[in-house]
Amino acid sequence: MKIGLTMAGVAMLALAACSGGEADEAAPEAAAAAEVAAIPESLAPFGDGYPTTGAPCRRLGESAATSNYLDDSAVLVGCPSDETAAMVGGKVVGNVEGVRLVSVPMGDANAGMAETAPAQAAAAAPSAKPARQQVAVRGANGLEGRCAKKVASEVGARVIGTNRIEESEAAIAIYVNVDGAEAPWRCLAYRDGTVGEVMYTGSEGAM
Repeated sequence: MKIGLTMAGVAMLALAACSGGEADEAAPEAAAAAEVAAIPESLAPFGDGYPTTGAPCRRLGESAATSNYLDDSAVLVGCPSDETAAMVGGKVVGNVEGVRLVSVPMGDANAGMAETAPAQAAAAAPSAKPARQQVAVRGANGLEGRCAKKVASEVGARVIGTNRIEESEAAIAIYVNVDGAEAPWRCLAYRDGTVGEVMYTGSEGAM
């Protein structure tokens, strides 16, 4: 009987030791979770921890409780204890509902986020605008055809061909012959596809 009781006692001690070890391991995680949850919504907390994910401190946004502590040159952080506040650096500037408000200068705040900075910079960089495509003078939907359509529309007569084309850096002058007109009509076209001024080059009395 003594041997049986001894064996039972050993087993109970072993179980107690195992359960105690699990409790010891879970205690820090539970404490950390409690600290993270300790930041009230009145402080507008955001993010999954500061300066790293899972840390008990959190970034604070703008609210009635934080407006007096916000600074464009610093990050405002809320920490549930003096110990956690000391870990993020910066200066404790207030205490709201037991939460330590820490102002961390931008230089120090960015130092802890070196790995994410390149990705953020790439995302923030504006994409280069594509070069505007130039429209050809001749060919399908070219400036020559667009000019002929515009002249025909304004004159109300049929364009029977191109007289000549004079190109310059500023604009392209396209002269077209119109059925019944003694002189060609001219329109100024641009390489972006627009057709501007249309003008008769002969005497207005002969139109």
